[in-house]
Amino acid sequence: MTTRLLYLVSHPIQYQAPLLRLIARDPGILLSVVFEQDFSSGRYRDAGFGVDVEWDVPLRDGYESKLASEIDLAKLLRESDAIWMHGWESRLMRDALGLADQARRPVLMRGENWAGAMPDGGVPRRWLKRLYLRRIFGRCRAFLAVGSRNRAYYEDHGVAPDSIFDMPYAIDNDYFAQRATPQAALAVKSRHGIAADRKILLYAGKLTARKHADHLLTAWRTAAWGDGERPILLIVGDGELRPALERAAGPDVVFAGFRNQSEMPAYYAAADLFALTAEREPWGLAVNEAMACGTGVIASDQVGAAYDLVDSETGFRSVAGDIAGLARALPELIGRSEELGRAAHARVARWDFRADIDGLKTALDAVL
Repeated sequence: MTTRLLYLVSHPIQYQAPLLRLIARDPGILLSVVFEQDFSSGRYRDAGFGVDVEWDVPLRDGYESKLASEIDLAKLLRESDAIWMHGWESRLMRDALGLADQARRPVLMRGENWAGAMPDGGVPRRWLKRLYLRRIFGRCRAFLAVGSRNRAYYEDHGVAPDSIFDMPYAIDNDYFAQRATPQAALAVKSRHGIAADRKILLYAGKLTARKHADHLLTAWRTAAWGDGERPILLIVGDGELRPALERAAGPDVVFAGFRNQSEMPAYYAAADLFALTAEREPWGLAVNEAMACGTGVIASDQVGAAYDLVDSETGFRSVAGDIAGLARALPELIGRSEELGRAAHARVARWDFRADIDGLKTALDAVL
């Protein structure tokens, strides 16, 4: 029996596109996707990167999709067996919750929230927010947890544990692993004038205040590297803090600028360690990407992915803002980079799209 599943999401997301293609090929699911907006088909200004972006991987191929402006939402909801929503903050999502309630269609909610990234705040904001979320969650039949901290968030807001199903925040592991070749790594080093045998500590992401590439730069600069040659700090990305970072950088820091999706596996392959020192990070899919490429990871304790994917076997979970602690850890981690990379690859291999589809289908079976 085929389930007619309607998926509502803000916009085409490069990480989700391959998962949606797999779901669309599942014989038990007839998938329809509705985007609130779409800027993936051409160049657009990314506020975080501060540059014009045009994705070099297709984001709407391989599954049926429409824009919200092109459909009658109430009619589409009635024609569906279940509704899967990514988040609840927009007007469209709130309207869909009400319409699904009227049509008696079950809603499966998937979001990225956890207490470290989206704290409730103090009184009275905490009370008001919890009241608002109780009303939102009360209209949902099932919750798709992207990780352990996300599951804990739902439970802390009164959701029954047996209404929560694991649908881990995953990427196309094979896509990254297959492109993270030694040849690709050498090409990156050659492009940026880095010696083939030089170690690399990698940052990849938006250069914004919340991401704290400046903390990594300071820790790298002040670490006691001993008699060995300190690694190159390779910074991939762009954003408002880039000029300040470049002024503070000095030698052995390479700025690669924004790199598109198809280029990233080679950069992860070239790196010996990847670091995400952000604060209030809902998940951090760059962690998955690095691990899929066989690269050990440093992630702060305010990165959601750190609690499921990063430990002493696969890398290091740093304390957000503790630059001195990070500096102390860096030399030992670089020394163990090969061991960490192997463990990271093995760990994320189990955090994949197959687990996502299994979790989604289990949730659908529970509500239909």
